[in-house]
Amino acid sequence: QVQLVESGGGMVQAGGSLRLSCADAAGTLSMSNMAWFRQAQGKEREFVAAIRSTGTNTWYSNSVKGRFAISRGNVKNTVVLQMNSLKPDDTATYYCAASYNRVIQSRLGDKVAYPYWGQGTQVTVSS
Repeated sequence: QVQLVESGGGMVQAGGSLRLSCADAAGTLSMSNMAWFRQAQGKEREFVAAIRSTGTNTWYSNSVKGRFAISRGNVKNTVVLQMNSLKPDDTATYYCAASYNRVIQSRLGDKVAYPYWGQGTQVTVSS
């Protein structure tokens, strides 16, 4: 049974940095894809970044490209999101998502492509 647990959220001033982590506390098989999504209050959940199991292929939404970096952790089925130059618009609940099956590139930003989700961690950026 998969159990994704996020950590690292918090409050930071604009221009600051935060590092989010996500780990599968219970899974034994390697996830093909892991990703981060976020949901601001009153808005739809949106794609932030994704990474393949090898860690060599990464994708980002235009809104975070150049500021955020996704990477696989040293422990199996862990993923890290390094967030730099944070803006108030980055304020949201951030969710880790994962899939055992390979997600084709055109669907990496599709929430439905990820069967497994964490509970979310709040990130608040003040101006």
